[in-house]
Amino acid sequence: MSNSENFRKNVMVQGSILAMASIIVRLIGLVYRIPLTRVLGDTAMGYYGYAYEIYNLALILSSYSMPLAVSKLVSARLVKKEYKNCHRVFTFTMAFSAIVGTVMSLLLIAFAEVYAKIIKCPGVIIPLRILAPTIFVFSVMGVIRGYFQGYGNMVPTAISQVFEQIINAVVSILAAYLLMKANTGDNQLSWGAGGGTLGTFSGALAAFISLVLMYAYAGPLMKKKRLKDRSTTVESNKYICKVLLLTAIPVIVSQTIYQISGTLDSVIYNAIEGKTVDEVTRSTMWGIYSNKYRLLTNVPVAVASAMGTAIVPSLIAEFVVGRYDALKEKIASVVKFNMIIAFPSAVGMSVLAHPILLLLFRDNRHDSTMMLRMGGICIIFFALSTVTNGVLQGINKMRLPVIHSAISLAIHVPLLIIMLKFMNLGAYSLVICNVIFPLVVCILNWRSIGKLIDYKQEVVRTFVIPCASSLLMGAITFGIYKVFALFAGNFISTMIALMAAVLSYFFFLIKLGGVTKEEMLKMPKGRTLVNMLSKIGLFKA
Repeated sequence: MSNSENFRKNVMVQGSILAMASIIVRLIGLVYRIPLTRVLGDTAMGYYGYAYEIYNLALILSSYSMPLAVSKLVSARLVKKEYKNCHRVFTFTMAFSAIVGTVMSLLLIAFAEVYAKIIKCPGVIIPLRILAPTIFVFSVMGVIRGYFQGYGNMVPTAISQVFEQIINAVVSILAAYLLMKANTGDNQLSWGAGGGTLGTFSGALAAFISLVLMYAYAGPLMKKKRLKDRSTTVESNKYICKVLLLTAIPVIVSQTIYQISGTLDSVIYNAIEGKTVDEVTRSTMWGIYSNKYRLLTNVPVAVASAMGTAIVPSLIAEFVVGRYDALKEKIASVVKFNMIIAFPSAVGMSVLAHPILLLLFRDNRHDSTMMLRMGGICIIFFALSTVTNGVLQGINKMRLPVIHSAISLAIHVPLLIIMLKFMNLGAYSLVICNVIFPLVVCILNWRSIGKLIDYKQEVVRTFVIPCASSLLMGAITFGIYKVFALFAGNFISTMIALMAAVLSYFFFLIKLGGVTKEEMLKMPKGRTLVNMLSKIGLFKA
């Protein structure tokens, strides 16, 4: 096997490890939100969702970019075998992140009441203040994750993410229940939401401890590499700070624009709907949007996020040494892998919107179903925009995702205002704009990638066949669910429909030529998958 094939396979393996961990994390997040929603109700979950909007914005401003920034800086130095400079990057960014994380946590605690007044929701103060210290933990934890990722090792990030979510799930449900029980009166729902956010802090702290232990285990090996380092370049803290900021700031701004769209959504939605709709109804609809619609659509998008993270160090290595053919090959592989997952996820989420919501949340409301049905397509666009952002960052075009996100936001905000104010679409406006935002980013990203590296994505096997296979799958899945629903309960009908969806999709995908035996063999556990598919006749033995 050639070096290029080995390198590509390693990207797929590492990306798949992180993708699998991300899916597990999202599934745990989905599972624990079910009892959490039942304990708190949609109104308290609305407070929980509002707290997360501003928390996520603060997290992005302080620490979200650190794993990617550290990963880029470390991988660029590893290519030149500058192990000492890699360690200098690590120690400086750790101190930098600790300071920034502390300041941002304190600011969020102080700003909680102001934010509550802005969105006209006093119930957000308690959960937001409980959540605030999590930013400090994530700030320092992100540096360790980025350091490992820069070495091409996604396992520590994957393990810590799973561990984090397990602790988060347990503590969130328990704390929400106990705090709801211990408090009565007007603040009961707010304290319950605070119990949910306490789980986030506990999970982050547990993940940080696990990463420290893994770093301690890997430390001696990294130290040996530093001792063998004969490079003469010694980077100062001032230089590292400069490079760090030049790398991190575009990511921060880009992700801030992504996140601020959600924060602006909550502010605009409450400002306009607040004139005609009471707080409980608004918080309930926001709870459905943020904790059901967005939660469910984010599960498959986790694969794209993981692949986008995993591919950046690899693209940097190819870009630095000028291997543009290998660069394009990796982009094509990652985009196709994501589309194979995104298309059926979008169709399946739309087709089975009602039974999924009924199964997971006992939610039989028309509004919940229509949000998920209308917005399922956002999975495709978010998957593409996430991966293409990773590509642009990997070829050192850090400013372009910022510009593209800003353009999309400039379209998103006035469109949301028009829909809420003049079209009377209510919370459905949020769903429609949630689809349009990543769509605009996708279009602009693809245009830039094509121009910068003369890249053209193969269309038929990457987009057309997965789309056609998904539509055929959707028709079969919907029919099977309706038939079984005539004489079986929702649980049995949904499970059978989901199994039929998986089998029918891969049947059509393979038969239509969307994925070949050779491509399957290059995937993680590809030999096992090919053997299984050969036994049922989809591949020739």
